[in-house]
Amino acid sequence: MRDNCSDYRQIFLNDSPMMDARAPVEFNKGAFPNVVNLPLMTDIERQKVGTCYKQHGQDAAIKLGHQLVQGKTREERVQRWAEFATANPNGYLYCFRGGLRSQLVQEWLKSDAGIEYPRVVGGYKAMRNFLIDTTDQAVAQCNFVLVGGMTGTGKTEVIAQLGNSLDLEGHANHRGSSFGKRATGQPMQIDFENALAIDILKKRNAGMEQFVLEDEGRIIGKCSLPLPLYEGMQHFPLVWLEDSVEGRTTRILQDYVIDLSAEFINLQGAEEGFKAFAERLMQSLTNIQKRLGGERYQRLAAIMQQALLEQETQGDVSLHRQWIETLLVEYYDPMYVFQRENKAGRIEFVGEQAAIVEFLQHRAAK
Repeated sequence: MRDNCSDYRQIFLNDSPMMDARAPVEFNKGAFPNVVNLPLMTDIERQKVGTCYKQHGQDAAIKLGHQLVQGKTREERVQRWAEFATANPNGYLYCFRGGLRSQLVQEWLKSDAGIEYPRVVGGYKAMRNFLIDTTDQAVAQCNFVLVGGMTGTGKTEVIAQLGNSLDLEGHANHRGSSFGKRATGQPMQIDFENALAIDILKKRNAGMEQFVLEDEGRIIGKCSLPLPLYEGMQHFPLVWLEDSVEGRTTRILQDYVIDLSAEFINLQGAEEGFKAFAERLMQSLTNIQKRLGGERYQRLAAIMQQALLEQETQGDVSLHRQWIETLLVEYYDPMYVFQRENKAGRIEFVGEQAAIVEFLQHRAAK
């Protein structure tokens, strides 16, 4: 049998498959990539054992656990564990702290299925702490530069062209603005943080010590940036990406109208998908109604409704350009002008996309 593992670094660098023996309620709060939830106990069983532990101690709780998971129930669970272990011979199993539950899964796998399978020492909690430390250490030890710029300049496109970038919006599955919600949902907060930390770990392992990030607020949709990273971003140097209003309008039209409607239609079919897309777009505008003011909101909502009608009935998206350009010039741009003025002392370079990418590539090579 391979030894039980406490080398969390290698587990994540190797994308080791893992079996999570925690109850579903624990797993659903957050886990790691390449993990399958194959619990020792259901949520109800775990609750009963936990209550027993508090009232009568560990021995009574273990006895109750064996009573709850026996016979056919035990056979079915061991079978699922055995199938995972056989399909993933280089994997591991874990529970919350690497204690009783994962040890019991190990014992039953060996006694009932003849399979010896290693567990992660310290379990979920130790691996989670390792990943939190990974991000914190990177903030303290590495060099970061931010890509700023007006809405629609293509900051995400710059990030995608650089090998040393960290795509915060990609990990959050959100485009970062009031209109940034995608057709598919966002990850849980813990999953977002874990994926980001693993990205950092792999890039540092490859020798990268300078990272490029998009300049973001603390929250991307419903995902919050790790606090040390966000605090660092208030001081990191910036490059400022520029593009024309026309270019930015075209980019937003592609991302927030053409591509987003396609996402919804791909998931839900033509009729229901377009309906859901239209509702999402209108809701995004409603979300900033107070900041827009009543008159401007009504004006933009009317244009958007007409644009959606033409898109649905004629396949023509050109009318969307009107509300997009108005929103840029009248709403987003004044906010970004203010931000740029506040961050002027940190801006190292200003240019359009090709020049920004070239500058950042040279910067990373120094």
